[in-house]
Amino acid sequence: MQSLWDERVASNCKSHLELRVYSSRLLGRDPSLVLHGGGNTSVKVREVNLMGEEEEILYIKGSGWDLATIEAPGFAPVRLAPMLQLAHLESLSDPQMVNELKTRVTRASAPTPSVETILHALLPHRYVDHTHADAVVTMSNTADGPKRIRELYGDKVVIIPYIMPGFALAREVARLFQEQANADTIGMVLLNHGIFSFGDNARESYERMIKLVDMAERYLAAEGAWELSETPFTGEPVPQRQEIVQLRQQLSRKAGKPMILHVTGSARGLEFARRYDVQKVAQRGPITPDHVIRTKAIPMIGRDLDHYEKGYRDYFIAHEPSSSEHKTMLDPAPRVILDHDLGLCCAGASVSDAAIVHDIYQHTIVAIQRAERLGGWKPLPARELFEVEYWDLEQAKLKKGGTPPIFQGEVVLITGAASGIGKACVASFLARGAAVVALDLNPEITQLQSSANYLGIPCDLHSSEAVTQALECGVRRFGGIDMLLLNAGIFAASTPVAKLSDEEWRRVMAINLDANLALLRESYPLLKCAPNRGRVVIMGSKNVPAPGPGAAAYSASKAALTQLMRVLAIEWGKDGIRLNALHPNAVFDTGIWTEEILQARAQHYGLTVAQYKSNNLLGVEISSHDVAELAAALCSPLFAKTTAAQIPVDGGNERVV
Repeated sequence: MQSLWDERVASNCKSHLELRVYSSRLLGRDPSLVLHGGGNTSVKVREVNLMGEEEEILYIKGSGWDLATIEAPGFAPVRLAPMLQLAHLESLSDPQMVNELKTRVTRASAPTPSVETILHALLPHRYVDHTHADAVVTMSNTADGPKRIRELYGDKVVIIPYIMPGFALAREVARLFQEQANADTIGMVLLNHGIFSFGDNARESYERMIKLVDMAERYLAAEGAWELSETPFTGEPVPQRQEIVQLRQQLSRKAGKPMILHVTGSARGLEFARRYDVQKVAQRGPITPDHVIRTKAIPMIGRDLDHYEKGYRDYFIAHEPSSSEHKTMLDPAPRVILDHDLGLCCAGASVSDAAIVHDIYQHTIVAIQRAERLGGWKPLPARELFEVEYWDLEQAKLKKGGTPPIFQGEVVLITGAASGIGKACVASFLARGAAVVALDLNPEITQLQSSANYLGIPCDLHSSEAVTQALECGVRRFGGIDMLLLNAGIFAASTPVAKLSDEEWRRVMAINLDANLALLRESYPLLKCAPNRGRVVIMGSKNVPAPGPGAAAYSASKAALTQLMRVLAIEWGKDGIRLNALHPNAVFDTGIWTEEILQARAQHYGLTVAQYKSNNLLGVEISSHDVAELAAALCSPLFAKTTAAQIPVDGGNERVV
């Protein structure tokens, strides 16, 4: 591990806090040190308050901030003197401690200070850095880890046995630090948890961290426990979307809500899942207790969720409280699944949650493999992990919660998604928390959105192979298809029936009807497994109830698609799948309506462009956003008891009314 310190950048920092931000972000950019909000940093400064009095302030990373992206407002300014006074108390509950921390900040808008605030306050150094360095935690998670760490670091570090973060840890650190620290001490190791470094300036503290971690990495390398081979996956993956959606359906039932299930495709994950001893090594525990909240204490091996639930409860059985409240709060749904065929699968209430699980467990696999070479993987016992699982501070977060987005944990597939109504539908569903699989012929569909909830796939709906691949890809990324929005279609040039060729008729029918029929047929087994029941929205047209001259092929194709929707509402109702149609009209913010065409059409009717756009009973203009919002609403619980409906989105059309 090498220092990334750049003195040219550091010289532009005008204060200790700015240097704290800079060095914190250096740590946060390395996932082998800090992963998804982990780690902690602080700096002690002297400031003058409104009364003109100088006081010592501890700036410490606030709750909810990530070291990789932290800014100055992410550090909570806490008065140092009260923290030192608290350290002399005999006991302090976690809720009491949090209350004391919150009431000692100097800025009302500051984030909640870290639960390690008192610990940082007690360390007699201006800068304190704390990471969960993979190499150090790997060493401590072995049978003789403490001995190895003592031999490696000697007097350079103070070694603290594992204690859950909070007041008790702070008091023990104060005691042991006073007993063990000397002039050579530059850091501190919390066994099974992480490593601290400190110094009088930002660079010193940062580079001490790099030095200590580099020593651990070199030690693992010397012991033949650093470099790991990885067998690359070869060959095309076997279609498994039906197995995946069924697994997700069961997983969601256990969790009591729709879950995202990401089949990661990790070569290392697949290799690990196929280890002969995976059951033995993987179910000993996580790399650090901090990860229990994200990944659960142990992964599921295979796909038997009932067996996993029993095993998970048995894992904690000696420590599980008799309180029914705690028992019901214990979520038995796994977050990590290791399957011989699927490999590493990661679950979460949202796409971002599943992604965090993936990143954490990739690191966990590496740590386990290295520890096995170093004498055997031996994380904390179940008792300590149980304490984290039921930590009152974490349980308070769960209770506080908040209302999640309406489609959180659910997946929608949208066709014709690169422009017009389809593009607007992508935005509307993303805004409601859905994961979106967007299909379009336009290759730019892959770049339409930068959200982790978005997967754009170039796809020719005429090709059964392309459709199959798109469904497989979408299911592997998110776990299933809950909602289907059929928007792709074409509006051919105006042609009277007398001049309509067979070729043009078949072309329109193939795109507007046949391709949708095939996609519906292929999606049916997936929609059946939707945790909240499947939903389909057909994008019809005003031309269904009120056709016009010159649009025979388009009108007939949309009418046939609508009739197909009605038939499927009858056939699929028994599976709880509901299908509804929208009939938009005069939606002018799409690619086919240029200013020239609008001007020509308006003149034809003797209207201005503005009058032409709002030429309906309500006198309103219809936008793609309007249609998209109603499409999303149709998939929401508002319409949970509605199927086979046909809803106009036209501002009121005399011919339809």
